[in-house]
Amino acid sequence: MARKSYQEKLAELREDILYMSEVVMERLRLGLDALEQKDQNLAREVITSDDEINQMYLDLEQDCIELLALQQPVASDLRFIAASFKIITDLERIGDLAVNLGEYTLEAEHDRFPDVDVQEMGSLTLAMIDDAMQAYDTEDVDACRELAARDDDLDHFAERASEIVVRDLIERELDSPNEVERLLQDVSRLLLTIRDLERVGDHAVNIAARTLYMVENDDELIY
Repeated sequence: MARKSYQEKLAELREDILYMSEVVMERLRLGLDALEQKDQNLAREVITSDDEINQMYLDLEQDCIELLALQQPVASDLRFIAASFKIITDLERIGDLAVNLGEYTLEAEHDRFPDVDVQEMGSLTLAMIDDAMQAYDTEDVDACRELAARDDDLDHFAERASEIVVRDLIERELDSPNEVERLLQDVSRLLLTIRDLERVGDHAVNIAARTLYMVENDDELIY
């Protein structure tokens, strides 16, 4: 394969991964909307659309393998392909977490904890993914390091939200075993939602870490 054609395929891979990230972010937005609106039809749409993301992942995985096999890439190209392969894995997992939001919507009946702003947390995670993918596109290493620092804020947000839920659970007075069971189900679902959104932030940091490695051969953010 001619070198020019190989470089064109590398550029095409980048564009395809950026498109996958747009699809994944849209699914996450829809999952958050479904949760907020208690929209079961929208929730089912998010759940069933996971097949599309999984197929994108498989197609891009094959593209990465073929690019490695077609020509022995130079060090910078090798890092790009390796980083891209890891990034599509993180995007696929974010898609799975969006599916979780759809499933929680099907189980939820009402909000018991108005002081926990799941939508704000969701907005933070969406911004992190978007910034991570922009850093990947433009090879912005400063943005990668800044994103890793922002993850601490998301972790603190998640910790405070979990504390609110647990404190409310302790202080709430309930009259019947059935009410206790329903409350525990709601608490479990909300804590899982908080955990999943925190994990989305972790995947955004992973994307930034792989981009930093791709550009500067620096693994300081990889953990």
